[in-house]
Amino acid sequence: MKKSNGFKARHTRTIHKKKVRQKGQVRSLRYLLLRDKYTPGTKVDIIIDPSQHKGQPFYRFHGRTGTIVGQRGRAYVINVKDGNRVKTLIIRPEHFRLQKL
Repeated sequence: MKKSNGFKARHTRTIHKKKVRQKGQVRSLRYLLLRDKYTPGTKVDIIIDPSQHKGQPFYRFHGRTGTIVGQRGRAYVINVKDGNRVKTLIIRPEHFRLQKL
């Protein structure tokens, strides 16, 4: 069988892979419990959920911390520092969690 040449196959083989015991788990239920805490100014960690394709950020931002700025439909607008610049990402809540202190 020919090797896949898709974008995700080249760069994100380990990032977009769930561990065996986590397969099938949906993180969107956490959103229903925590949606009141996702207010502007809240710090969040960006953790990509590979089972949900909509609203995924670019793989470079996996593991970064950002600040919620606003909301667009189901997704949230998050500012993340990338080098010396501040980038604005639009991410669905399945792909981030509240920052652990």
